[in-house]
Amino acid sequence: MNNFNFYNPTRLLFGEGMIAQLTEQIPADRRILVTFGGGSVKTNGVYDQVMKALEGRDFIEFWGIESNPDIDTLKKAIALGKEKQVNFLLAVGGGSVIDGTKLIAAGLCYEGDAWDLVVRGHATETVPLGTVLTLPATGSEMNNGAVISRRSTHEKYPFYAKHPVFSVLDPTVTYSLPDYQIACGLADTFVHVMEQYMTRVGESDLMDRWSESILRTLVQIAPKIKEDKQNYALMSEFMLCATMALNGFIAMGVSEDWCTHMIGHELTALHGLTHGQTLAIVFPGTLRTLADKKQNKILQYGERIWGITSGVPGMRIARTIEKTEEFFKSLGLKTRLEEAGIGDETIAEITRRFDERDVHFGEDQDVTSDVARQILLNCKTPEQPAPEEDIKMVILTSFKGNVRAHMMQDLLKAAHIESVIQGEYTAQVLAYIPGMEVKVLVFEKDYDRAYEILKASFPEKAL
Repeated sequence: MNNFNFYNPTRLLFGEGMIAQLTEQIPADRRILVTFGGGSVKTNGVYDQVMKALEGRDFIEFWGIESNPDIDTLKKAIALGKEKQVNFLLAVGGGSVIDGTKLIAAGLCYEGDAWDLVVRGHATETVPLGTVLTLPATGSEMNNGAVISRRSTHEKYPFYAKHPVFSVLDPTVTYSLPDYQIACGLADTFVHVMEQYMTRVGESDLMDRWSESILRTLVQIAPKIKEDKQNYALMSEFMLCATMALNGFIAMGVSEDWCTHMIGHELTALHGLTHGQTLAIVFPGTLRTLADKKQNKILQYGERIWGITSGVPGMRIARTIEKTEEFFKSLGLKTRLEEAGIGDETIAEITRRFDERDVHFGEDQDVTSDVARQILLNCKTPEQPAPEEDIKMVILTSFKGNVRAHMMQDLLKAAHIESVIQGEYTAQVLAYIPGMEVKVLVFEKDYDRAYEILKASFPEKAL
């Protein structure tokens, strides 16, 4: 376990009707700026509850913080706050409203351009803030992080300030959320956990088990929420999972990755995709690309979350990645770049940006622009397998730089095809063996016979 310094001062007020208690958390002499996104809080009853709780208090409202909060919008709120001399902020909304309000809190104490704070990445002096959460996803209600965009230049960066003083979490306010927002929130929560979990084996069994408990809960409740999103028990679990996934509790003493998020931010900046949707596309690609480096943790994850215990390691890894992608698909999300209308020009632009910034992401800071490019390439839909007469060439063709090579090597070793276990080979063929069936393992040293068995394993439509 690594050394760590844990601190989280946010008070949680959790449960139905708890919005009424928020005024008890704000000193009576404070002038409050209440921030909102769109008008959904006026249709789901949240606005009325907040107004009732704030009766008799000195406050003003600011509306219009958009999804992926834009610096120009936030500057308007900062100007209003300075003009009215506010000294407390209350964010009412989802992660974007809360993220934006964190920058407003810092901007009220800063005389320069608030974008400077974003580029710097942090602020130490802020106005205190509380939150009323309406969309579980980002965990922003109980952490000090935010992500701020500048649409005029297609940029999006993380920013850190201070934790909210308190956050109100009432699961009933989630009942009216659109299915897509719930799906993105579930994906966001899942990948938040994975960024802290999918690193090294053995740093902390306690942290691993805490992370796995959140993952298992998400896997169990996701299909039930799809059928009954007004179930208080289910939405309570979802809401608390999202908070616990990114409040520092599962990060104590362990390494963290975050390369998936950094790539996802660029997809949002360039194409306006919802954050959770970008993660559903990028994370499976991250696993495919870093499978060799992360193989022991992927095997642990596959066993403990998906029950994958049989087969050689390469097959287990492939099946685990397949199950992860299937989970995102079951939420109704896209999992490939082409499905979101994203092509090679975006991959080239993100690679250029990362190269220009000399980025180094990942638990070992070894995810460079070149690795990020490979991750994005592995987020594309695999090419269809070669025609029948060329299948043998697909198996034997060298594919340099593919760190998933061990998957194919494991298959070939298990099949005793020793003559081709040299160098690096494409794992493309794995995608077309239905269910990763172990019938591949009956291969013999008779290469022609092995080829016939493999060919028979391909779906008819793929030939």
